[in-house]
Amino acid sequence: MAGQDDEIFELDNTSPDSEEPGGTAPVPQDRTEALPAEDRHTITPLTGMYQDWFLDYASYVILERAVPHLDDGLKPVQRRLLHSMRRMEDGRYNKVANIIGHTMQFHPHGDASIGDALVNLGQKELLVDTQGNWGNIYTGDSAAAPRYIEARLSAFALDVVFNPKTTEWKLSYDGRNKEPVTLPVKFPLLLTQGVEGIAVGLASKIMPHNFVEVIQASIACLKGESFELYPDFPTGGAVDVSRYNDGIRGGAIRVRAHIVKQDKKTLVIKDIPFGKTTQGVIDSILKANEKGKIKIRKVDDNTAANVEIVIYLSPDKDISPDKTIDALYAFTDCEISISPNACVISENKPLFLSVTEMLRRSTQRTRELLGRELEIRMTELEEDWHYSSLEKIFFEKRIYRELERDSADWDAQIDAIEKALDPYRPLFRREILRDDILKLTEKPVRRISKFDIKKATEHILGLETQMEQVRFHLAHLTEYAIAYFEDILSKYGKGRERKTEIRSFDTIEATKVVIANEKLYVNWEEGFVGFGLRKDQYLCDCSDLDDIIAIRRDGSYVITKVSEKAFLGKGLMYVNVFQRNDSRTIYNIVYRDGKNGATLMKRCAITGVTRDKEYNLTKGTAGTTILYFSANPNGEAEILRVTLKPRARMRNVHLEVNLAELAIKGRDARGNMVTRYPVHRIALKEKGSSTLGGTPIWFDADVNRLNADKRGMLLGEFSGDDKILVVTENGLFRTTGFDLSQHFEDNILLIEPFDDQKVFTAVYFDPEKKFYYLKRFPFEQATSLGSFLSGEAGASLICLSGEERPRFRISYGGVFAGKPADIISAEDFIGVKSLRAKGKRLSTMEIVSIEEIEPLELVQPREAPEPETVSGESPPEDAPENNLAIGSDSVPEPISEAPEAVPGSVPDKFPEVKFDIHPGKAEQMSLDL
Repeated sequence: MAGQDDEIFELDNTSPDSEEPGGTAPVPQDRTEALPAEDRHTITPLTGMYQDWFLDYASYVILERAVPHLDDGLKPVQRRLLHSMRRMEDGRYNKVANIIGHTMQFHPHGDASIGDALVNLGQKELLVDTQGNWGNIYTGDSAAAPRYIEARLSAFALDVVFNPKTTEWKLSYDGRNKEPVTLPVKFPLLLTQGVEGIAVGLASKIMPHNFVEVIQASIACLKGESFELYPDFPTGGAVDVSRYNDGIRGGAIRVRAHIVKQDKKTLVIKDIPFGKTTQGVIDSILKANEKGKIKIRKVDDNTAANVEIVIYLSPDKDISPDKTIDALYAFTDCEISISPNACVISENKPLFLSVTEMLRRSTQRTRELLGRELEIRMTELEEDWHYSSLEKIFFEKRIYRELERDSADWDAQIDAIEKALDPYRPLFRREILRDDILKLTEKPVRRISKFDIKKATEHILGLETQMEQVRFHLAHLTEYAIAYFEDILSKYGKGRERKTEIRSFDTIEATKVVIANEKLYVNWEEGFVGFGLRKDQYLCDCSDLDDIIAIRRDGSYVITKVSEKAFLGKGLMYVNVFQRNDSRTIYNIVYRDGKNGATLMKRCAITGVTRDKEYNLTKGTAGTTILYFSANPNGEAEILRVTLKPRARMRNVHLEVNLAELAIKGRDARGNMVTRYPVHRIALKEKGSSTLGGTPIWFDADVNRLNADKRGMLLGEFSGDDKILVVTENGLFRTTGFDLSQHFEDNILLIEPFDDQKVFTAVYFDPEKKFYYLKRFPFEQATSLGSFLSGEAGASLICLSGEERPRFRISYGGVFAGKPADIISAEDFIGVKSLRAKGKRLSTMEIVSIEEIEPLELVQPREAPEPETVSGESPPEDAPENNLAIGSDSVPEPISEAPEAVPGSVPDKFPEVKFDIHPGKAEQMSLDL
């Protein structure tokens, strides 16, 4: 048997599975007992180990990897990249592979993360100048390999990011180098670039903002003025910031691509939402097409320098391009929602701030850094002034000759120089130190011989001027910071205009824009409804997102989501697709209350109910039966013929009921009495017209859409073939119907009901003739955009007036600058002509401005006085003649009543005389016989 000492084996050398020569495995004792006390490990439970280690790991990821720092707006990998590039900076491009390798001295997480971060910085085109294939933010194409592409710091980065004198340093992860704790960035870089990072249990998502707007906001902040900042994305598009909530958690923004109609069957996507690629958008479109949400024929991606995705619609006649655009926003990545989460690192902990607060703190830090730089500059200037003044006195007063004298030792010579400077010490701003004197004695002899007192004096005066300027800037640090931002804006602001349009979006209801991709069938006998009952009666087309309403013979009804097959109860009498909030569909009902009750009638609308809940259009009495029912989409009311069952002494068994006389009430209303007697039959005598009148239509300028919800400007009531006139700012027009799904142009100048009798006055500039013209004309119907300006295609609209008698003030310039302005009345200047007429030239003189002023008052025809003479009498001698002479200023009195007829001398009826008065023209008379 082995001894006791042999049973204790070494941890590193002996396997626990080895056996002793006798074939018996040793039983080891506690290993820690054989180790010295200082080398023994403390045993920690697994749960505690996991808790501590995970917390340490989470803290490290939050602070050192994923979340940007508030001071410079950079993540650690970005900061280390920029620091490495600054160390390598020589004005030339460096291979990205070299930059990555150099950065690995500071970043311990490998080359992949460094390369990705550098490509991300390069694609933002702010801090890094790039050369080569750096990928495409539109298509998602990746950059070329690091060995093929090059980069260097931009001039902007060199100006605002680095200053070793104001940088706080720390040791790198291996202790061999120093790296900045944060870079002294004198700019709100965090808000301009934006950032996205996911840490352990924490995330940060800060939207990029416009370069110019951020600087303007910083200037406003320094001036104490209010400001607002909204996202601006490099991919363009449009953004709805109504719920942005200043970038705080809980807010949201909606981003849309711009989609334009190339023709009735072709749509073009001009940009994409932020964070999406063209391929991702196309995939979402194809997926929506496969699900039947939209109908398209094919999609082409022509994206190169700019986004261009061409969508060819299905050739079906019922496919509307406007509804397809809405469907693309509703079912594809053409519209996305982004939730910002402004989380940053400040004072070594995560902090949630608003965009406004981040800009205030960043602006204040910029001001402090500028002040620190001025203080450092002041110290440097004072040191330069001190030494230059000392040097000047040293040579001008020939104190250097103390070095030529014999002295016991070097210290004695230095003491002699120091003593010789005693009379001049009051001239200096600080004490003359021994190190200053030693520095003076290090000057070579040739420097003494070439020393120029005049130049030294000028240098000192220049230093004093600079010091005075620095003192002024320090005393007016806020104004200095404003000037700094203005200088940055003038140097780097060009070409950085806003790319993303800020606008309000209308809320698109998916059920209203989805393509009817299913067919609805019903089995009346069994009470089943759905799109899977292909052997039963076809009702209508529907979509899989629709709701349907089913009304039974006893007056009960239910609204439910359409499905493949659903049992909705026996006795069905009406099934259709249900539209919520539809107040124009009116249900006309005549029903018998109970088995032997009275017959009642009612009209109501069903605008919204709880899905799958039972309701009733009648009083709900047992035995109730609907005798007549109709559902009319525009509130039409019929005239019914009611036949009663004959009874003794009943004189009239027929009743005529006009439903138009009934008021439209709620669906729970009892209804009006038709008769107390039993009804034999109810028949339709006459179809009625709508009792609702036209549909009131509003135009919401915020979203450029029509609506019936009283949002925006009321255009009027529309029905039938009524049209809307749309005029754009660049002189184009079209007429359209009042379909709420249609899209309008962004540059609308005028939108109103179309009236082909209304006369408009237009003033425009013809670039070919280089003159201004005025024309008066009525618009004509046109389904597509066309110009109402004559001349070359570049003609520009100056003014469009819908006044009946407009006037314009014309001011002149050039050699005619002293000429008084002319006032022109349009109706006196030119008559009404065709839309295609060129018009009349306003003047041959140089015109500098044309302004519409108050129009002339309308001329109202005078009312005819009551005739004071009787038939057969002659008018008084002084009565005015009723003549129609051309150019006459008198206005004829219209004949309001015909004189009494004298039998045998005049006809029984006189023709009606009407006068159309046009001021400034000959009066016209027409007789309607």
